[in-house]
Amino acid sequence: MKILAIGDFHGKFPVKLRRLAKEVDLVVSVGDYPDWGFRKIFFKHCYNTGMQLWDIIGKKKYKDGTLRDWKNGESILKNLNSLGIPVITTIGNYDDQKLHDAFDVKKGGDSASWLWDEDNSFAKIINKFPKIKRIDYKSVRIGGLVFIGGLGHSFPGKVKSKSYKRHRAKMEKLFKRYSKENREGRVVFLVHNMPYDCKLDKIRDKNAPMIAQGRHYGSKLIRRIIDKFQPVLCVGGHFHENQGKVKIGKTLVVNSGATYEGKCAIIDFNEGKGKVKSVRFVK
Repeated sequence: MKILAIGDFHGKFPVKLRRLAKEVDLVVSVGDYPDWGFRKIFFKHCYNTGMQLWDIIGKKKYKDGTLRDWKNGESILKNLNSLGIPVITTIGNYDDQKLHDAFDVKKGGDSASWLWDEDNSFAKIINKFPKIKRIDYKSVRIGGLVFIGGLGHSFPGKVKSKSYKRHRAKMEKLFKRYSKENREGRVVFLVHNMPYDCKLDKIRDKNAPMIAQGRHYGSKLIRRIIDKFQPVLCVGGHFHENQGKVKIGKTLVVNSGATYEGKCAIIDFNEGKGKVKSVRFVK
């Protein structure tokens, strides 16, 4: 089976993806479909402060800008839906920043909370497209492989939180359900973030906040699942600057690269032998 691994679109769908999709049997996406027009404002005024974006720019401007971002994200989904081959996806932190699998959040408990922002998410739009299968904290069989999906929030996570423990239990239940397939090398772990503390989760982007540069910022949840179950392959992204691959035990971890920069990966998987034959990175 040949797999086209993509993700981190941020509102852009390179034309070459249509050509590459004709070479493969399946597309796997790690999410982050919309652009985020408020990125610079967020990192300048809100990052690591507890401030909300609408406190800075106002709720109307925030809502209007968010809906514009979702519109360009939806155009990405339309393109994927029209490729003519199966597409499976998990969601990224840009798709739904309120899905917390790494720390506890009390809904409505923050005086700065806003009902519209809490109850709306781009992730719901994915359900409009019948040829795109969303699998975060779910599984699907494609050919001889089982794909298990996970999120992994945009930072390492608080391992003692109730939410972390609850989501880890969900993920472990899925892997135990497919223990036979996993032993045979036929389980693929599809996530958004990278596993914590590997060369693919280190922040190297010169535009990242100084407080974060050089730090490992992958998901501890993803790392612990990999350490415990050792699936043959894990595909993720999130760290745009870290396209590449690394081995964690028996697991080959692939960061497909940021698609908005024209990057992706083609993975040739030998289903019969339960192993990856090759990974070709597209720049």
